[in-house]
Amino acid sequence: GIGGLTRMLGADDTLDVFGIHGVGGILGALLTGVFTAPGLGGTGAADFSIAHQVWVQAEGVLITIVWSGIVAFAAYKLVDMVLGLRVSEEDEREGLDITSHGETAYNR
Repeated sequence: GIGGLTRMLGADDTLDVFGIHGVGGILGALLTGVFTAPGLGGTGAADFSIAHQVWVQAEGVLITIVWSGIVAFAAYKLVDMVLGLRVSEEDEREGLDITSHGETAYNR
């Protein structure tokens, strides 16, 4: 999930946050439906169905993805309206160490 999925989606995920936490969380949530089976040592009832429980888990994952997307988009737009998401091109060319912090990070 860390390398392949990030490249496949073309995501700019420098710290591999989605690859580690997102993929691991989704896989763990789905596999909870599998490992709840009594035959695998889980606590499911006698009439437990792995397929049904995995479907319930998948619904939870999808709802979480949609909800997170909506909240993240709202936060993104709010920050964009209040502060702005980008610095000016001039500040970017000069370097944010100097324009934002008044210091140089590298000797030129």
